[in-house]
Amino acid sequence: MKKLKLWTKDFVIIFIENFLAALSFYLLIIVMSGYAMSKFDSSPGEPGFSASIFLLGGLFARLFIGKWIGLIGHKKTLYAGVILSLIITLLYFGVNSVVLLLTVRFLHGVAFGITTTATNTIVANVIPTGRKGEGIAYYGLSQILATAIGPFIGMFISQHGSFTMIFAACAIASAISLVVLPFLSSLHKMELTEEQLEEMKGFKFNNFFESKVIPISIVCMFIFMCYSNVVSFLAVYSQGIHLVNSASFFFLGYVAVILISRPFIGQLFDRKGENSIMYPAILIFTIGMILFSQAHHSYTLLLAGALIGLGFGAIQSSTQAISVKITPQHRMGLVNSTYFAFSDIGMGIGSLMVGLVISFTDYRGMYMVMAIVGAICLLWYYLLYGKKAMHGKDKASF
Repeated sequence: MKKLKLWTKDFVIIFIENFLAALSFYLLIIVMSGYAMSKFDSSPGEPGFSASIFLLGGLFARLFIGKWIGLIGHKKTLYAGVILSLIITLLYFGVNSVVLLLTVRFLHGVAFGITTTATNTIVANVIPTGRKGEGIAYYGLSQILATAIGPFIGMFISQHGSFTMIFAACAIASAISLVVLPFLSSLHKMELTEEQLEEMKGFKFNNFFESKVIPISIVCMFIFMCYSNVVSFLAVYSQGIHLVNSASFFFLGYVAVILISRPFIGQLFDRKGENSIMYPAILIFTIGMILFSQAHHSYTLLLAGALIGLGFGAIQSSTQAISVKITPQHRMGLVNSTYFAFSDIGMGIGSLMVGLVISFTDYRGMYMVMAIVGAICLLWYYLLYGKKAMHGKDKASF
């Protein structure tokens, strides 16, 4: 039986839209701690909060947009997120205090939450049935590429240019996103039954969260908590261990491994099931975090980046594919808002924890604590989802 086409025009456009949104996020998060500390003489805790409040803004947006995206229309929602992102990125040029910085970061988080919830909901509808694992694995490369290119550009510009140039790069990315968006096919509002419409009325828990994906989202939350400390404080950490030049290439090694492995991971997910991916991925991610915490040489830091990328990338695409698989189509907006809300919470908690853990240890100790949390995620995954997951070809039909 011939496979349905995956790389359609709409799939490519949504890939680009998600990449550009994530690019701005990762470009800024890698330098924001250094920006706040240098311009406003902030302590390490305040820059961490600037990352957390961005994610808090995203969480705020996801709580409401997940419910309404099917009613408002996917494309209109995406337009709202992209236009708001462009406006907010221009506001960075006028930031002159920590309070204003935190306000802009929150609003940027709201725009990011709207945009990414829309893109992930649209792509779930664009990917053909039977190729969900493979499709989401390829789609996830849009964010993976951003996690490599964004920090690389951010660190390069911060070393050789200015923060103003970084803000300009984010504004350009948002502008390109707006130019590309009209080429996306018209997406009609989802037709809901009377029963489904009645179900969505009122301020009920199920109108803001999809309960079916909460268990796997909790696992993802803790993995993101560990990962957030890598992206948020890599620049500061690399200075402390005298590996700044190597750190510039950290995410390039990270993405190179993912680009090589991603096609096989998606196909293996469809054929063998999520457990065949999740257990090894969590273990590899943990080993990478341990190496990262103990890096004394360039090759160790780059190897850590490769292992963290391989593990985190596989976890990210697989957990998202699991979420899509186990939920009805008409609740797909809530699926993505729930999944990414927990991911945002993890990123936010991770950034906030730095200020607390650093009070008792150094950055190496903090990253070792994160490695221990990663190891515990093996047990959490088994208890919350893994032991109930189906195996083998039963999955191929979703």
